[in-house]
Amino acid sequence: MQEFDLFVIGAGSGGVRCARIAAQHGASVGVAEARHWGGTCVNLGCVPKKLMVYAAEYGGMADDARAFGWDMNAGPHHWDRLIAAKDREIARLNGIYTSMLERAGVALFEGHARLIDAHTIEIGAGDLNPGAEPVRVRARRIVIATGSHPVRPDIAGAELAIVSDDAFHLAERPQRICIVGGGYIGVEFAGIFAGLGSQVDLIYRQPLPLRGFDDELREHLADLIPTYGITIHPGCSPRNIRRGEEGGFVVPLSDGTSIETDCVFFATGREPAIAKLGLETTNIGVTDGRIVVDNQFETSEPDIYAIGDVTDTFNLTPTAIAEGHILADRLFAAKSRNWSFATTPKAVFFSEPLATVGLTEAEAAAETSLDIYTAQFRPMRQTITGRARKTFMKLVVCARTQRVLGAHMIGDAAPELMQGLAIAITAKLTKDDFDHTIGIHPTTAEEIVTMRTPTRHVPQAGS
Repeated sequence: MQEFDLFVIGAGSGGVRCARIAAQHGASVGVAEARHWGGTCVNLGCVPKKLMVYAAEYGGMADDARAFGWDMNAGPHHWDRLIAAKDREIARLNGIYTSMLERAGVALFEGHARLIDAHTIEIGAGDLNPGAEPVRVRARRIVIATGSHPVRPDIAGAELAIVSDDAFHLAERPQRICIVGGGYIGVEFAGIFAGLGSQVDLIYRQPLPLRGFDDELREHLADLIPTYGITIHPGCSPRNIRRGEEGGFVVPLSDGTSIETDCVFFATGREPAIAKLGLETTNIGVTDGRIVVDNQFETSEPDIYAIGDVTDTFNLTPTAIAEGHILADRLFAAKSRNWSFATTPKAVFFSEPLATVGLTEAEAAAETSLDIYTAQFRPMRQTITGRARKTFMKLVVCARTQRVLGAHMIGDAAPELMQGLAIAITAKLTKDDFDHTIGIHPTTAEEIVTMRTPTRHVPQAGS
């Protein structure tokens, strides 16, 4: 039986980083992956989704080009070409992940891993190796990094719908699609399918999409979504799904209306992928379907750790990578680096992307009085195309210290700009620091350093 200093279950973003860094520190490391090297982000998440977002943008670019003097027209989109190109890129990235681990000296195991006890792992058949005979290994320390998977709501006909995993492998693009869910995935795929030519209905239970984001940003997004031809159904939920009499599906909604569609897509959340891991053979604590860890990523079972989506904490690729790196350093290096998780920037890649970092207005107002700065304007490009879409930017500033507590934006290049703002907010810069900075003209980004007068003052909640 092989023995390792560290064994990682799951070769997604966090697991791969943890395994590789630990091996570079001199530890003997093994990693098991049942489904696909690189995990959700590379295969069924961030990467293929961003490629599809790019594809959806080109039709609108062709239309806009005519306003700038180009004799250009967008033809029909060929879904099969996009999926084939996406698959080639994913296959290339899979190879990079395995070669990167092998170069670091990590032993790779293809198959489903489960705990036999607190130091023994059995690796059996999985999607990558369906005919594998079970093998067992032992490890001084074990890291669980198996990520999460999409879930369906408990309604009649839910089995007729697809989830995000399925959307990347559809044989053809549906002409009509009904997307249920107003979070990251629902909003992003609504933009993708609308941009590629589908008729899109977007259903969400809240009055506004993207629960947890700044309310003013959410309001701007809700106004923007219909300009892309997407029909929104706020405050609604599907009662059931049934097959239509002439093909397709019928989705009755809680407001009494019904939608006829060719495809129903549930984007109603994800849950940690911890089933069949053998957790019952250990003392690992599980609450509400997630593995409970302390601030050192330790479970209640000594020498077993958990990182990434299985802990249901941040559920973002960069935070899982940071957790894996921190843990590997702490276990096998003399010194460990750290990250500022409190100022983790986030982006939603809708057709008009949005991004945010730091506190929302409501979160900040619970702690202190605020100066709020906002700007809303028509980007220079749209003055020629004639589109009515506007960029929105917002800074949340502590009224007493003038420290910038949060930044929020929707508009072209918002995610790229927000990465720089994340550095500024992590560094605890003040509004004066922003004001002392000269902008680049003409850009959207210069608005960040030219918002001189507060839009409003907000007292601390309860004061």
